Amino acid sequence: MAQFKVVVSDPKERKSHVVELKDAQAAILVGRKIGEVVDLSTVGQNYKVKITGGSDRAGFPMRADISGGGKNYVLLTEGVGFRDTEEGEKKRKLVRGNTITEEIYQLNAVKVS
Repeated sequence: MAQFKVVVSDPKERKSHVVELKDAQAAILVGRKIGEVVDLSTVGQNYKVKITGGSDRAGFPMRADISGGGKNYVLLTEGVGFRDTEEGEKKRKLVRGNTITEEIYQLNAVKVS
């Protein structure tokens, strides 16, 4: 079953904390996409969070502009999963799509309310 570590950042307190979700609790996140707002009151937290990103067990990052939940090789020039060493560089990198699947290990989120 699914198991996630959700890193919740609070912009007002300027701190973050980790919420671990397993099995039935994690099922509310499977199928969601980056940018969606999720109510975590069903798992014991009294706030809503906006999903901002994440990574899988091997460390491949999720990108908001790649649809689906699988891994794809994508030609990148900037953004998540790419560090350029010289100006104008392009590289083909392996990244995950924007949909949360059971292969995701860590999710990043921002507290909304």
